[in-house]
Amino acid sequence: VQLQASGGGLVQAGGSLTLTCSASGRTLSNNGMGWFRQAPGKEREFVAGINWSGASTTYSDSVKGRFTISRDRAKTTVSLQMSSLKPEDTAVYYCAGSRTAYAPHNYSQYVSWGQGTQVTVSS
Repeated sequence: VQLQASGGGLVQAGGSLTLTCSASGRTLSNNGMGWFRQAPGKEREFVAGINWSGASTTYSDSVKGRFTISRDRAKTTVSLQMSSLKPEDTAVYYCAGSRTAYAPHNYSQYVSWGQGTQVTVSS
């Protein structure tokens, strides 16, 4: 399966962006999906995840209340709505498909990765 992340860009602090992850090839409709990010010089970190049905979501403490993950199973897309963006949200954002129906926080549990999309938040 190939994942394509899009929607990144430059935004001022306090602004909003929506990232989209599209899957092609094998469907990931039965897999959990996650968004991760990696800032320069830092490790890749979990941002948000959603289970196979979309009924369960999970977020890192740093984005809880500001980001919302959702999935459209019919179109095999997963979105990440980001609001109240902060300069510390600046990173390359990656979408990923989980090994299972759930979305753990550990990136080693993900087997399919998109190429990443840059998000830059200016102060």
